[in-house]
Amino acid sequence: MQATSTQLSPSPNRVTLWSALLAVYILWGSTYLFIHFMTERMPPLYMASMRYIVAGTILYSYARLTGTPRATRAEWRSASIIGVLLLTISNGCLTVGIQYIPTGVAALLGGMLPVFLLSLNWISFGRQRPTNLALMGLLLGLIGVFFLIKPDRLQSMGGAQANLIGSSLVVAGNFSWAIGTLLTPRLTLPSGALSSGIQMLVGGFVLLGISLLVEPVTPWSLLVAPPKAIGSMLYLVIFGSIIGFSAYSWLARNAPPQLLSTYAFVNPVVAMLLGSLFAGELFSTQSLIGALIALAGVVLITLGRNSKSERAKE
Repeated sequence: MQATSTQLSPSPNRVTLWSALLAVYILWGSTYLFIHFMTERMPPLYMASMRYIVAGTILYSYARLTGTPRATRAEWRSASIIGVLLLTISNGCLTVGIQYIPTGVAALLGGMLPVFLLSLNWISFGRQRPTNLALMGLLLGLIGVFFLIKPDRLQSMGGAQANLIGSSLVVAGNFSWAIGTLLTPRLTLPSGALSSGIQMLVGGFVLLGISLLVEPVTPWSLLVAPPKAIGSMLYLVIFGSIIGFSAYSWLARNAPPQLLSTYAFVNPVVAMLLGSLFAGELFSTQSLIGALIALAGVVLITLGRNSKSERAKE
């Protein structure tokens, strides 16, 4: 299931579409906490690279053993570009950024992704203006995400310089992620599992090369990682990478950007709930209100997408 810039994908099954969205909503909301656990006592780029190399090996092997044809040179090149944008740059920035700011703040900043997705799709990639309802939902979602975390908490975790470094990294990662997402349906990619496997392998090995240059590690440092880091990495491999990333890759090829962007409003809600349950973070009344506002934004963006689809059918 893939589309190029000159082909239109058929409308996906509604159950499949929403199952993939729910996987991205819930599983990726949990990844912020587990990235923090994975890198508490281990270098962040190294652990991120190991996560993607392991997950990519599993997915690529599964695809080939189940009869998926080898990728062509053009497909390898396209998948490699997407892998570097989504995993090396975007997730690399996120993993390092979480060393400077709380996981909840990183999730909050993820709310900027729909701005990049809808703006880039409007200005450059698709030349497609979002509906007024979708724009209202985008604004409402951003307001809700902002209120999820009190602004004064931004100044409580290591000072302004650390906040600037961490926030800048996460925002840069979101921008790279938006470009990779919008490029995905415009490139010739192999089938789902094989494509995800190649993206993870390329993205992971590039990250490993960077890690070996800038972090005090060897390729075998995983052997001395603490059990908590190993357990968190395995969770991220299975639920964040194999299931979550595969669902996202499918959505990037089959779902409209404005519907896909709604996950950035739901992930902070999940991240805050898990933070309150497992990391001792308080989920205040203000945060609860912000979560409800963010979810209202998801509803409006979805309704805006549906109204546009209906007009297109007329």
